[in-house]
Amino acid sequence: MSALALSVLLSFVSAVAYAGGAIVQERVAVSSPGHSYAPLRRSGWWAAVGLNGLGGLLHVVALAFGPLSLVQPLGALTIVFALPMAALFVGRKAGATAWRGAIMATVGLAGLLSLVGSADVQSLDTAQRVVVAVVSGGAVAALMVAARAAHRHPAVRSILLAVASGVAFGMSSVFTKTVAVDWTDGVTLFDLPTLAVIGVFATAGLLLSQAAYRGGGLAAPLATLTVVNPVVAAAVGITMFGETFRYGTTGTVLALGCGVVAAGGLILLTTERLGDEDRAERADEDVTVPAADRESLALEELLAGLPRQSAGVPGAGDVIGLDKRVVVPAPFLGRSAAEVDDAPPGLLLRPFHGELYVPRTLLDRHHDDRVNS
Repeated sequence: MSALALSVLLSFVSAVAYAGGAIVQERVAVSSPGHSYAPLRRSGWWAAVGLNGLGGLLHVVALAFGPLSLVQPLGALTIVFALPMAALFVGRKAGATAWRGAIMATVGLAGLLSLVGSADVQSLDTAQRVVVAVVSGGAVAALMVAARAAHRHPAVRSILLAVASGVAFGMSSVFTKTVAVDWTDGVTLFDLPTLAVIGVFATAGLLLSQAAYRGGGLAAPLATLTVVNPVVAAAVGITMFGETFRYGTTGTVLALGCGVVAAGGLILLTTERLGDEDRAERADEDVTVPAADRESLALEELLAGLPRQSAGVPGAGDVIGLDKRVVVPAPFLGRSAAEVDDAPPGLLLRPFHGELYVPRTLLDRHHDDRVNS
């Protein structure tokens, strides 16, 4: 087997290992909702750590046998492998939107990384290492604070933590490259702080990725992490290691287009996850609220929307209470004149609710009116 074929094979196995680690991490996050970053007592979490470590080791070995322009884009296949593996092993099937987003993110990232050219091997001096470490650490901390503020929106929180994890992993790769360049001249005590920084960023990336899978599903956090990690490393390489895009201006324009495609894939994955959350919330409301309670809530909302009574209109305080005495005129029952005369004066002339009462003409039903011809 040629060195190039071995590099491709190792890159594929590395992507599979990363995908397996991500699936295990997501399942551990679902079954351990109270542990955001490091469920140390779960054996599954340690299995995920082992799979991620195996993927990183195979990636480094693949770089030793093949060019960076080939190995780095193949690492983007992690998200493509993760979706069918999740459907096969844990029964988590991805929708059409998730597949479109994953493919767009992978194609965009592969195109972007393939356009990054190589430069002369160089390292960072002490001042540059301090600046890069401080700025990167501040960015990771800011993303963590933003994720904490967005705790009511699990999808947004997950994406922010995945971005922070990608930044941490990307900077770990940058410092690893720096140490690899330094080791060509031998190992010195000067490299110990850099090794410590690598350990901090790698650990932070692993813990943040674990937290990103809690409530965020599998596809969106994994795609975000897969894209952000090499993009951050490539950005540092372009700005500080003298790397450039291939083919001059044309390559730069193509790289920007690939970046737009990758960003569009991430947006699709994020919106798909937000849609899942909205549907889940509506389903929970329909299940938990009985039909009678929903009708009662609808009636209360309808009554609350009615206009209030304006001034001058009798309100609840003007209603006559049952404990108050009310004067009601006696009805006329066709009594005789004698009976009417015996009635208390003014009874028939008493106003009714403030209006003038006009009595009818009193007739004596025993009086015989005959017409004499």
